[in-house]
Amino acid sequence: MSPEPSAEDFLAGMRSSDGEEWTIEEMRELSELRLPDGRRELPHVEDLTVPRADGAVPVRLYRPVPRAAGPLPALVYLHGGGWVLGGIESGDPLCRDLAAEAGCVVLNVGYRLAPEHPFPAAIEDAWTVVDALARRPERFGIAPETIAVAGDSAGGNLAAVVALLARDRGVRLVHQLLVYPVTDTSADTASWDAYGEGYGLDAATLRRFAALYRAGADPADPRLAPLRAPDLSGLAPATVITADHDILRDEGEQYARRLEAAGVPIVHRRYPGTIHSFFLLPEIFQDGVKAREFAVRRLRAAFGTSPATPTTNPNA
Repeated sequence: MSPEPSAEDFLAGMRSSDGEEWTIEEMRELSELRLPDGRRELPHVEDLTVPRADGAVPVRLYRPVPRAAGPLPALVYLHGGGWVLGGIESGDPLCRDLAAEAGCVVLNVGYRLAPEHPFPAAIEDAWTVVDALARRPERFGIAPETIAVAGDSAGGNLAAVVALLARDRGVRLVHQLLVYPVTDTSADTASWDAYGEGYGLDAATLRRFAALYRAGADPADPRLAPLRAPDLSGLAPATVITADHDILRDEGEQYARRLEAAGVPIVHRRYPGTIHSFFLLPEIFQDGVKAREFAVRRLRAAFGTSPATPTTNPNA
């Protein structure tokens, strides 16, 4: 089917680019200009750092209720942006909403970006945060063994990889939420061919970003391409969300099928007529609202929680 009217309007308003005419710095500046203004107020938002071997990982922690209310489940969120763009600020509006609506602590990870910090720096940062939560839940005000991971696009790739690492390193995750995730490096699916230009995420841009992130690493490494992991059994239960008109659609759905075949509890949902980034823009896409509500229901079921505040965002 054709993109929904809101998607058509959104695409018409975007400046076309083949991914080569702008510098990385120019693209980072442009992405900052597109950040939404309205942000939900929460009783506790705190910037902190999590130590790693050679430095520290910046994290923004959100609580939907005061810390005195006691420990809550935790969601580690990994933003998108092709491993090159984005940061804590770009993930902030969504993380505030997820904390309030899923009734959990959310940790928004400011992982290192390529090309300054290529693979596997982003994975090391993401894992550092999950490992710290598992080892010292009391520091973050979370309930033990209630950690989930989530991410969109390249962040979905990182979340899937962290779920693999957690299984292999003995850390129990209760859920993984993967929103149109990058799961492979081949870029040879039908959706790559059909939606490689003019649908919000151009193939040339993502190829450029992926090359900067990979920096010569083996493209078959499961930490780059979780779809190529030989064994997906024993992973945390999963939710996979894909967009209809998105180059990442097919590889995300292939990953969902492999999870199911491996015996992982998995629910996949594709939203017809949608494009990449619809999940992040509920103010533009009605299906973005529906997809978020679906994701929140899945997280609540994994956590056993209820929303801590009304689900209507007063700042939207």
